[in-house]
Amino acid sequence: MSFSDRRYEEVPVELIKVINSRDRDNDQFKMNVSSISELGLMKPIRVNDKFLEKTGFYELICGEGRLLAHKELGKTRVLAEVVTCTRKEAYLQSLVENIARTKPGTMDFARELKRLRDEGWEYTKIAKVACKTAEYIRQYIRLIEQGEERLILGVEQGVFPITFALQVTNSDNSQLQHLLMDAFDQGIVTTANFAHARKIITQYASSGKKRAASKKDYTVDQLKQDIADATKQKTNYVKQAEHKENRFLTLLTGINAIWRDEELRRLLAEEGLDQRPELMGDFKYE
Repeated sequence: MSFSDRRYEEVPVELIKVINSRDRDNDQFKMNVSSISELGLMKPIRVNDKFLEKTGFYELICGEGRLLAHKELGKTRVLAEVVTCTRKEAYLQSLVENIARTKPGTMDFARELKRLRDEGWEYTKIAKVACKTAEYIRQYIRLIEQGEERLILGVEQGVFPITFALQVTNSDNSQLQHLLMDAFDQGIVTTANFAHARKIITQYASSGKKRAASKKDYTVDQLKQDIADATKQKTNYVKQAEHKENRFLTLLTGINAIWRDEELRRLLAEEGLDQRPELMGDFKYE
């Protein structure tokens, strides 16, 4: 529909019925009221008039916050774009509008994606609407479908980022999920070392000897100790590698020094010992 074909009317607020209400942020609503009071309505709401003759009401497609703000301000009419469509079409328009207005990386955003999926939309189609990849959409919907209440609540309250929650949902074991979240609460596990921590826990869970030796569940303290041990082991490995490299460089420097002696090279050649070992990597003889 071109812009010139759109219909805009001043619709009585008492004749608008909200059929798909959703919770909204109270602070944001107060800002909307203040903005409309001072500047007026910047963007019309959208209503469906398909059932107006039958019910006497327009059905709201999007703009509930703006409608409520008008009621709060005692206004009797609101500028609306009027369309004629089925309820399903109106519902889908509402979902698409909500996705466009919802901040990516939030639980509200994930829920709107899930609603479109419930309507039968393919992941690729939702991805085009949300301007994301299909895999991104799949992961966010999975968070709603498989995430436990504590996990979702943690994201909404800002305890941990949604990226961490998505990583946890890939851990099918519920005990593992809770352990990872407890570890995150204590600052032991972060999004940076998550994969390493999960690997440690998985290895523990799959170790028959460890599970047989202890009847207790794997704890955050044990995870903390195992991460510390693994880090220490890695540090020691790096130190040993550096020590061996230094010894090798010392030896290489010595070989280069004595190889400058022409008489020594002649004697080695007579004995068939003038072929130096081949060096690997970035190391080279002078």
